[in-house]
Amino acid sequence: MRVSKWGNSLGVRLPRELVLELGLMEGDEIAFSVTPDLHTFVVSRLDSPQELLDQLRKQRRRLPKGFRFDRDDANAR
Repeated sequence: MRVSKWGNSLGVRLPRELVLELGLMEGDEIAFSVTPDLHTFVVSRLDSPQELLDQLRKQRRRLPKGFRFDRDDANAR
């Protein structure tokens, strides 16, 4: 792969084989991570919001008795 300048950014074109292996389509979100030796990077496809919701629905677990969702607590830093 070659790093190219696209506007003010740098971009990489993914080889067709990798796109097919990951099942990527235009608009999909991907993540890059680097191995500790800094010689290899890993490309992974991130689940779409719909896929994440579908996974949650499959679990269908009951919430603990007395559970109350508090948006402020969930977003506290």
